[in-house]
Amino acid sequence: MTKDSVLALLRQGGYVSGEKMSQTLGVSRAAVWKAIDRLRGEGYTIDSATNRGYRLVSWPDTLSAGGMLALLQGHPWAEQVTVLDAVDSTNNAAKAAAAAGAPHGAVIVSDCQTAGRGRRGRSFSSPKGMGVYLSVVLRYDVQPQALLHLTAVIAEATRRAILAATGLQTEIKWTNDLVLGGRKVCGILTELSVEAETGLTGYVIPGTGVNCGQKPEDFPPEIRDMAISLEQALGGPVNRCRLAAAMVEQYALAAADMLTNPQPWLSGYRRHCLTLGRDVQILAADGVRQGRAEDVDDQGGLVVRLLDGTVETVRAGEVSVRGLYGYI
Repeated sequence: MTKDSVLALLRQGGYVSGEKMSQTLGVSRAAVWKAIDRLRGEGYTIDSATNRGYRLVSWPDTLSAGGMLALLQGHPWAEQVTVLDAVDSTNNAAKAAAAAGAPHGAVIVSDCQTAGRGRRGRSFSSPKGMGVYLSVVLRYDVQPQALLHLTAVIAEATRRAILAATGLQTEIKWTNDLVLGGRKVCGILTELSVEAETGLTGYVIPGTGVNCGQKPEDFPPEIRDMAISLEQALGGPVNRCRLAAAMVEQYALAAADMLTNPQPWLSGYRRHCLTLGRDVQILAADGVRQGRAEDVDDQGGLVVRLLDGTVETVRAGEVSVRGLYGYI
């Protein structure tokens, strides 16, 4: 933790003396020197000057607790962020943390996932150093039905975070994909736990995976034509710490509004939902139906007018949009 704390101090800018860092962090000067050496070994360029101290000159595109803490200083969730080098799934790690008592706002971020998951048991490609994979523990003492809109709210919060961190304007495919140029750049998987005795929600965990640094050849062949990264869209690198910090900031705002004021988030979702106004196929257990998507209701359900003129609100199953992901 000393290394991350030293990095957070250095990222504030300018020279910082070793003595000031040791006093601020309550550690020895030797511990500070050791942390500086470790950071240099990880690719950080740190200048040192007599009587002035240390100055951070440049840094690698590394997801780190220190890098995020520097961007989240004073944020109420900052001290609840855990950054991992690798994990099977950030949702799995967050669920384990929640079961062990992790509070509302506990965040798990990983540089890669060895068994990343999407909806309906699909895998989610999560290569090392190329994405932001982030899950957060949210606690609401309510019936699960009161949180039907949560995935839509988190999708809009993610859209705002990507815009803030990169300037890129993404669209949303109902219900949980963010899209750039007709290709998927982000997926969201929401899982929850219900208390058996009360029927109330124990915790809910939205997990988000954002493609950041992939080139086309980095995606598995079966999704290469359907996926895109932020770097491909930008034509340049993405600061993943900045994106992850922006996601934490937006998720905290969304979480505070989730039960009392979700409408601004849902309105943003509707404005940027590319599914609306388009022909869709509903793939359900009882067959395939076709229609046109007309609206997203306040619970996040997709309102579809079927070919026979009847209106159906879809809350589960797959919805395929004509002209997107291979539906022609």
